[in-house]
Amino acid sequence: MSSGRLQLSIALSDNARTRPLIDGIVKPEAIDPLITVVHPSEMFWRQLKYADFDVSEMSMSSLLIAASKGDFRWVAIPVFTHREFFHTRIRVRTDRGIRTPQDLRGKRVAVPEYQQTSAIWSRGILQNEFGVNMRDIEWFMERTPDMSHGGSTGFKPPEGVRLNRIPPTTNIGEMMAKGELDATLLYLTNTNLVDRSTVDLAKVPEVGYLFADPVAEGHRFYQKTGIFPINHTVVVKRELLEKHPWLALNLYSGFLKAKNETTRRATEALGPWLETGALGAEAASGLRKDPLAYGVKAARPVLETIAQFLHEQGLTEGRVNIDDVFAKSTLDV
Repeated sequence: MSSGRLQLSIALSDNARTRPLIDGIVKPEAIDPLITVVHPSEMFWRQLKYADFDVSEMSMSSLLIAASKGDFRWVAIPVFTHREFFHTRIRVRTDRGIRTPQDLRGKRVAVPEYQQTSAIWSRGILQNEFGVNMRDIEWFMERTPDMSHGGSTGFKPPEGVRLNRIPPTTNIGEMMAKGELDATLLYLTNTNLVDRSTVDLAKVPEVGYLFADPVAEGHRFYQKTGIFPINHTVVVKRELLEKHPWLALNLYSGFLKAKNETTRRATEALGPWLETGALGAEAASGLRKDPLAYGVKAARPVLETIAQFLHEQGLTEGRVNIDDVFAKSTLDV
């Protein structure tokens, strides 16, 4: 305790929605946060393997996979610090005749980790939007078992999936540059303990994006489905929450205040354009909505979709009940 406040170790990634917490501009009520800024790849590995922090961001897919196997060490708070249209980040060798998602069939496709959330979303969208099944592709995974999230959740390749381990002597970047791979769902070069690629693929002439206009594809997908894919949520150790039940809503409120502070700053910066109508009616309307909303109620369609994708892809035996994963006191916010 510090001045009547509960001291908690909290791991966060450095992004706009967590920056007010990192900078100390916002503090959750009755909590004295000891914040460590960690790259998500490393953060999730450390939490799943060592439970290093009291509170942290967490891979949405790994959390649901763990829960499906009876691992309930963590309780989720409906805070979603990172969303993205991940399928628009697919990179391809431009000399392999890959012009459409359907052209990925029969190709050698890499992923840092097969069970990571971005890969779940990309494979689910490839299947449901473009008819490309995960078993149509030969997969290559960069992370080794001991340095992967799946190493702590008992990952095994789903039945019928061809999955190769990339040797520690090379990595996705080198293999893409040499033409030993045809595509990669995601490419990470951030320095951390888990990922090891360093090649700047933007400087490799034979590598480009599957979707020539990623923004347009993201817009198309969102307009059709209303889904803005969630990557990270926030978790707290169950033993702490059982001892201090008030933690769930205090943490939720603190993260929400941080997000609102970020939104306030952005809105102030855009104020003149919103007021004059310079952005146009459609853009202004979109800015006034909140596609990044926190809370189980607002995000339930997205959460149910990733639970369904995990089941369809053979990574959970059944479809995980979202209400079993999030703190009961947060289900109505």
